[in-house]
Amino acid sequence: MVQRPSWDEYFMGIAFAVAQRSTCDRAHVGSIIVRNKRILTTGYNGSPRGLPHCTDAGHLMINGHCVRTLHAEQNAIIQAALHGVSVEGGTIYVTHQPCLTCAKMIINAGLMRVVYAGNYPDENAVAFLKEADVALEHFTWPPQE
Repeated sequence: MVQRPSWDEYFMGIAFAVAQRSTCDRAHVGSIIVRNKRILTTGYNGSPRGLPHCTDAGHLMINGHCVRTLHAEQNAIIQAALHGVSVEGGTIYVTHQPCLTCAKMIINAGLMRVVYAGNYPDENAVAFLKEADVALEHFTWPPQE
């Protein structure tokens, strides 16, 4: 009998597929926002619409960070706003732990749960999410058998 993936495994796998669209090779990050087991939006790290991507123009580095791109979480939240989709009460699945700016956007968007795979050492992001009662769950990827 074939073992079906859990919902978290299923959605995290999709987030990793979305990350393949990333245009910044410093980190291929993908995210999806889900509510009631339905995908609402997706996002990956890439440049603002109509502007050159890292793959075309190179990285724009400031203080050790590439600032040419938006983060995957930001793009997923922006896509929801652009298309009039409420994400309130949803879960965001991300291939990496959110940074502080993304954590603040997640809080203000009304998301209630963050499931992430890769670590991104941002203690302030963790503290903000905790204080806002947003569940933050590390997910081992790939899942262990």
